Formats: sequence, structure tokens, C-alpha cells
Amino acid sequence: MKKNLINLAIIILTIVSFCGSAFCFEQEKFLQDHLFNQFTELPQSSRPKIVLVLGGGGARGFAHVGVLKALKEANIPIDMVVGTSMGALVGALYCSGVEIEELEDISESIKWGDVSNVSATSLLKMLLSEKLLSTEKMEKFIASKIGDKYFFQLETPFVCVATDIQTGEKIIFKEGSVAPAARASATIPGLFAPVACRQRYLVDGGLVENIPVSVAKLFDPDIIITVAVSADITKNSHNNIFSTLFQSIYIQGQQSDRRNLQMSDIIISPKVNDISAIELNRATECIEAGFLAGKNNVQQIKKLIIRKTYEKNTK
Repeated sequence: MKKNLINLAIIILTIVSFCGSAFCFEQEKFLQDHLFNQFTELPQSSRPKIVLVLGGGGARGFAHVGVLKALKEANIPIDMVVGTSMGALVGALYCSGVEIEELEDISESIKWGDVSNVSATSLLKMLLSEKLLSTEKMEKFIASKIGDKYFFQLETPFVCVATDIQTGEKIIFKEGSVAPAARASATIPGLFAPVACRQRYLVDGGLVENIPVSVAKLFDPDIIITVAVSADITKNSHNNIFSTLFQSIYIQGQQSDRRNLQMSDIIISPKVNDISAIELNRATECIEAGFLAGKNNVQQIKKLIIRKTYEKNTK
């Protein structure tokens, strides 16, 4: 069967290559979809390893849920997820087996009070006592959805990135308990107290790698699909603590983001530029934008998977 599929791939790729512009999009799409559906029956060892990278972006990260929905509908396999900040939160839930529909419900109902002790009173206390706020509720929230799972227990392999606030080191989580790791990856410095973990004090991974493609590269992927939800920082509001801290993280990581995007095979960029990182109430818009961006990239992804599968099996 495998040999027959490879022969079919050669025929289709040859037809598409030679016909060029004379070959209409619908015909190419039909052949690609047919071949892709056949390839999904191959064992994982016979197809390319696909790693999905989910970047940070605060509320804009809800677009990751929409992208995941589009990829699932297209039957595109995901062999590993690497996330930072909001990408780590979404990735942790998805890789633990939370269904897309539940991810949508969680995204559309979550509030800052569900994942932190932010309130007018706590902010006043912070200013008066110089004691930072806490993301302890975030860890409890994640655990309430996935249980006390360890990385090796996840349905899909998952990795997330945090920053050691004392040394500036990039900390890569791939083992241990998932909830505290995801929490550390999404803990905004300067507002929330660092997360004590493994004799380190950890904060948002966006400080060192907001779009963690270089981390994904460590796991020998054949295809890297990156979801970038960065905003145009020149349009970001910076009239409160939250937005100013997010802005600082984005400025810090701009050059790193550009380098990482260049290392990606597919870049999915949902149109969420006008949404502030703190606007959790706009989750539905973000999800819809992510779904649309994901669907717009499906054929390109399928084409790449077909080509990489062909290359993998004809070496």
C-alpha cells in the first residue's frame, strides 16, 4: 500500500508541476485532498513529524483555539505543540485531551479573576505594600481542567517556555507537572510574583522567546507550523499597568520573533492586531480570526505534508 501511495504521489506531483497555471486551483485541490486522505492512513513513522508552535500575545492567543479547530477539521496531524505564555496555556489544555468545543467555551468565559487575584483592592494593596500579585489561581484553574497531569501523560507531546527572572535563562519544560509549568510560562513580570519552581524564580517565556520556533527545532521536526498573534506595537495602548508590561515584553522580543518566523515552514497570522492583550472579553473574535487564518492555510499545509511524505519515503 505504501509503495502504491508513493507512486500515486509521484504521478500527481508531476501532473501539477508540468501543467502549471493551466491546472486550475480546484483540480489541484481535488488531487491534493485525495492524496492527503490516502497519506493519513500511513503509520506515523512514514510521514513527516509536524510541530505546532503557539506564540504569546495575551488575549490574542485565543486565536490559537480557532487555528486548532481548523487543523482538526482538515484532519491535519499534530505530533507536538511548543508554546509560550498564552500559547502555553492553550497548548497544555489541548495536549491533555481537552476537546476543541470545550476550549472554545473556556476561552469565551474566562476572566482575569479566574487566573489571578487581580482586583481594584489587590492592585491598591500592591502599590501600598509593594507585594506583587499572584497567579496561583491560574495553576489551580489549569489543574481543574486537566487534573494533576505530568508531561509524559499528555495525549500529544507538549513543551513550554519560561524565563528565569534571576539569570535571564530560557527554561524549557518537557517533564514534570504540567499546570505549574504552563503557569510559569504565562506569569507577567512586574505585576505577578515569579513562580518558584525547581529552585528558580520563573516568569513569562515571552521575555526570552515569544514565538518559540528555535525550541521546536530541538525536537527534530520535519514541518514547523507557527501561529503568530503578535500585534502592531505602535498601536498598542500603554495607559495602564497590564498593557505597559505586555508592551515591554513585545518590544523585548521583536528581533527574536523575526528570526523565529524565518525558521518556520508555515506561518499562520490571524488578524487580531487591533485586539489588546488584556481584552479577554474579545475571545470569540480571536477564535473566529484564528479559524479563518487556519482554513486559509490548510491547502498549503497539505501540499507540504504530501511533498515531505514523498521525500521521507523515497530517500
